[in-house]
Formats: sequence, C-alpha cells, structure tokens
Amino acid sequence: MSNNVRRFAIVFCLVTAPVMTTSAEDGAFPVQSNLRAGVAKVDITPHDVRDFEVTGHRRKVTGVRDPLRAGVLILNDGETQAAIVSLDTIGAWDEMVKLARQRIEQETGVPAAHIMIAASHNHSGPKFSQHPEWARELIDKLGKTAAVAAANMRPVSVGYGVDRIGFGINRRKVINGRAVVRLNQDGPNDPRVKVLRFDDGKTLTPMAVVMHAVCHPCFFTWGDKGSQPYPKGYPKMSADFPGEAQSFVEMCYAGKTRSLFLQGCAGDIRPNLPGFPYRCADEADIQWAGRDLGGAVVRTLARSVTREQLRERAEYYPIRVASSTVSLPGKQGRIQAELMALKIGPYLLLTMPGEPMVEYGFRLESAIADRAIPIIIGYANGNIGYIATTDAYDVGGYEPNTSKLAAEAEPILLSELSSLADRVVGDVFQSFSKHPQDVKRRQALENANKPTEKGK
Repeated sequence: MSNNVRRFAIVFCLVTAPVMTTSAEDGAFPVQSNLRAGVAKVDITPHDVRDFEVTGHRRKVTGVRDPLRAGVLILNDGETQAAIVSLDTIGAWDEMVKLARQRIEQETGVPAAHIMIAASHNHSGPKFSQHPEWARELIDKLGKTAAVAAANMRPVSVGYGVDRIGFGINRRKVINGRAVVRLNQDGPNDPRVKVLRFDDGKTLTPMAVVMHAVCHPCFFTWGDKGSQPYPKGYPKMSADFPGEAQSFVEMCYAGKTRSLFLQGCAGDIRPNLPGFPYRCADEADIQWAGRDLGGAVVRTLARSVTREQLRERAEYYPIRVASSTVSLPGKQGRIQAELMALKIGPYLLLTMPGEPMVEYGFRLESAIADRAIPIIIGYANGNIGYIATTDAYDVGGYEPNTSKLAAEAEPILLSELSSLADRVVGDVFQSFSKHPQDVKRRQALENANKPTEKGK
C-alpha cells in the first residue's frame, strides 16, 4: 500500500468512525414507581471554633478541618410521608430530636412521629446543650433544609447493595474472665457497608445516597501519650470518617448527589489504630478510612445501575412507620427509650436511641430472616448511652460498666423491635387485617405508642 493510499485510509476511518461519547440519553432509565423523594444538605459547623470544646473525648479545638453537615431525605409513597435526618454529631439528644421534629413537621407536613433523627456519633463536634446559640441555629437550619428537600420531590426508584470496609475492629477482649480494652481482631465485628441509592432515572448520578456502616467515628480523639503528633487529640473540628466518606462519594459524582450516613451497632467497634491501647489518627489515617468507606459506597452505587440490577428494582415502595417508647430496667431506675421501625418497600430500618453493641445487629437480622432487608441503626431518636448485651455484664468492661441500663434490658429491646418489625413488614395477620376490630385495635396501639414526649 502506497503512502498516499495509507493516508487516505486513515483519514477515511477517522471521518466515518462513530464518535465514542456519552450522550444525554446514555445512562438514563425509566422510573416507574409510586415513591417520591427530595433531599438537601446543609453545613452545621459552628461559626466560631476558637478554643471550642468538642464532645465525645472532650478536648479543646481551634479551627475546622472539614465541615459538619446535616442531610434531610423526605419520602412520600402517595399516602404516607416520612423523613430521615442525618447529622455529623455525637448523638441525637432528646431535646434536639423534639425540636427538630416540631420544626420539620411545621415546614414540610411530615408527621413528627415519622421523622428519624440519626447521628453519626462523631467525637469531634459540639454538644447540643453546651452551645445554645449553635443549637438554635441547628434547628433553624434543619427546618429550612427540610423545606428545600420537600420542594424538590420527584419520582424515584431505589437500588441496594452491600460492600465491605477494612478499618473497624472490636475493642473488647476477655482475659481471665474480665473484659479489657484491647484491639481484638478475633472479636465480633460487622465490616459490611449497606447502600441505598434513590434515582430519578435522568442520569447515572443518584439523586440521594444513604450509606450504613459500623464503627465509632473517633479517629481524631486522644489515645495514648505516644500518639504523636496529637497526644491530646486532633486540634481541629471534623466530621471524622463519615464526613470524609460523604465528601468522597459526592466528589465522585461531581457534587451532583447528596449523601447521608447512618451509624450501625458500633458500641464496641472502633478504628483499628494500634497503640497503648490505641492512638489518635493523623491525616493519612482519615483519608484511608474515608476513601475505604467512600470507595465501597461508590463501587456499590455503580454496580446497582447495571441493567441486570435495574431489572430487579421494585415499582411499588409502600412506606410504613411504627414506633414505641419502652420502659427499660436501669441501674438507678427505669429508663425510657424510643424505638422506631421505618420500612421503605423491602428495606427495613430499625433504630435504637444509644450505642448498641455489634451483636444487636446480628441478632435482629437473624430474627427478621428473609422477611425484609434489614438496616439496624443506633444513635437515633434519643441518647440513652451504651446498650450492652446481657452476656457482656458477666465479664464487665467499659460498655456494660458505664451503661445506664441493667443486664435485663436486652431481651426487652429485642422483643419490642421484633414487634415493631411485625407491624411494618405486614406479614403478620393483625398487621394487615381489614376486620373492624383489628383496625380499631391497630389504631389504638399506634396512638398509644406514638413518642409524644419526644416527637411533639
């Protein structure tokens, strides 16, 4: 072939070959669903953090490494509304939950009893009662953010997937019949990452992402005296690894999605930072954890919009909500705890208002079996402290020793959460019967169990 012919052939191929670009239609997919959703996020970092005391492992900080944020996801199935609120705070304090629910209901019409307020359990942020000006601003921002989410509702379908992280580890080890603080590679742990993505189908970018993982966000807290360069803890405010992971996910989608973090049963799970007994993290550590979790989430998000996965999505997502306030045996009297079940189609969210040890998640999932896809959440709708298993009291250790609850609390919690699951899953006869007596009994039960003291 002559040089002229070769040049002509090359030019012809370049001109006639299809251009491999992604059109607007590529990646769009139809959404046939009764479910509508809206989402919004807001920066909740205090304005002035000079010499500011953060809670968790208390310490003074000056400056901000990364912002604290809150996210609000509003859901409507055509009959029932619900909301999920995520916060980069250490807890969902009772007073905050009450005020936030009131304000969000006022702004959006979502019933207060249908609003889940969940904290990441971040150990590098403010305490609600200790900073009243910040607390007032927080409630105002939550209300306005919920209004933005409600104003941008659209039809969505929901994808789901599971991946894994590698930075969490159990922090209890039993030696000679006594539990001590020790990074225990052989102890129970839950490295799974559960991911829900809410899509409007216009692009491959999710409208909203809800990630669920199990680990204390205490990378930046003080550890042993050898934790250089931060023996007294990281000196800046931060959202810890949940904030880093949310930012990573949003960056991967060019800032066009909104991500929320839900904490699991992390009462005895912490970052694997070896020391005496552990050390404070540095910048490399937090990037490792944030990108480990964020990467797991992004992998799951990408996989769940392949054509095979899209074909498996439901078209009908009924929302069902049930809650109750149970009286639990405490070491110094009874303790009231609000529990909630929120079901979105096949996905069942069960909440506890404190720090459940990791075994609670496994036991509840086992009880639910194949009736729903469970996501067990701690640190939501209240803050009663550590929720240790009955067995933990036999060997002691930090969690049962500092818990306000008595050992007898576990079976009551598990039984009541199972009962709430029955009510929202809807496969127990009393939960779907249309007989007037059953309807009346069900309505009376729902009215009696509404968390009035915290919800309104």
